[in-house]
Formats: sequence, C-alpha cells, structure tokens
Amino acid sequence: MYKKGIYKVVANEPLTPDVWRMVLAGDTQWITRPGQFVNIELEGLYLRRPISISDWSEDTITIIYKVVGRGTEQMSRMTEGQELDVLTGLGNGFDADVECQRPLLVGGGVGVPPLYRLAKELIARGRKVSVVLGFNTAKELFYADEFRALGADVYVSTADGSVGTKGFVTDAIRENGVDFDFFYSCGPLPMLKALCDCTDVSGELSFEERMGCGFGACMGCSCKTLAGNKRICKDGPVMKREEIIW
Repeated sequence: MYKKGIYKVVANEPLTPDVWRMVLAGDTQWITRPGQFVNIELEGLYLRRPISISDWSEDTITIIYKVVGRGTEQMSRMTEGQELDVLTGLGNGFDADVECQRPLLVGGGVGVPPLYRLAKELIARGRKVSVVLGFNTAKELFYADEFRALGADVYVSTADGSVGTKGFVTDAIRENGVDFDFFYSCGPLPMLKALCDCTDVSGELSFEERMGCGFGACMGCSCKTLAGNKRICKDGPVMKREEIIW
C-alpha cells in the first residue's frame, strides 16, 4: 500500500557533479522493503518523478538522484525546510529473506542507491555480501566507501578504466572471481540482461523505467514475463530472474 504525504527537506547535497542525495522528513511506515520507491510532485511539471529509496529511518527517507532534466534539476535547487508532495511505499521491493549465504549486489549508475539498504539488511542477517558497482568513469563513482563501511566486499568497474576493472560489471565479477549463490541487481536493461547471461544462479532484478502514475493505473510501464505483461511500478520494480522474457 502507498500513502501520500507532505515531506520536508532536511538535507540536499551533491555526491558527484550530477548525483545528489536528499533526506526528507516524514512518515515512513509504508516503506517495508529495500527497493521500493517514492513518486515526487514538482511545481510546474505534470508527471511525478519516481526515485528509488536508498535508506530510511523512523522519520526520514534518503533518496539519491541524478540531475538529468527539468524535474531533477529543480530538486537539486531545493534547500532545507522546503516541502514536497510525495507518494511513498510504492513498488515491490527486494526479498532480503531469500535463503542464501553469499549474496551479490550489482548496481549500475543510479541503480546503486536501492542496494544500500538491501546490503544493510542482508549483513544484519549474517550474510557475506559482495557488491559490484558499475560506472562510466571515476568521476561518476559514489557510495563505494559507504558499502565498505557496512562490511561488504566492494568491487568497481568503469567503462574507461579510470578506476577498478576496465569494462562492465560482468568483467569485474569475472576478474575478481566473485563467489556468490544469489544475486540482486538494479540498473539499465542491458546490464541486467548481461548479468543474467553470465550466471545461472537465481536472482532478483530491479527495472528502471519511465512511469506515468507510479501505482499501476496507467499501464505505461511494463515488461514481458512468463505470466504475461507485468507493470514495473506495481508488480515490480523488483522481479525474479526466472520470470523475465528477454
């Protein structure tokens, strides 16, 4: 179930020139799993902006977003005390209770943020967590140290080789001999497909998609599955690897 509410900006700061972290104060009782998202109403714009939840507490939500258009540029100019109309508790999140011992978390670009809370919960359950983060260049890198501080083993890939393994997340997994018995991933579709192609273990995928409503009414976002087309905003964004038709 989702809930609409007014949330106050507590902090808003850049992590890289294009990626920002915002902390919002408000009701978080509707957030139940890592991988869920919020949908933010912005002045002068018709559609809300869906942003994944990176972390939350009893009264704050942390989101990380990339400035790519009018909406996110408007968000980057917000200051402490400003208020936002937010739909929260949206989407079907990751299942941290899957039976596994060595989960691998794979994030590409702005697919990294929802994996942070997931790593927290898996480590709290005693799992040995490995994290692979993929970026185009070292200038885009963020949150590697935050994952390490949680106790995860962290590997980085960059397309230009400016930090970590040169290439893609699949190259970093192979080069570092990362051992895992289940995977969770969020990022662009080509990355998700490449990850599925290079491994035969089970996993969960969080899909990035443009969303009209964010709660399943408009049918504007969908993907093909063995059970027919599913709405990424409501049936997902997290889905099981085995159900996806590529």
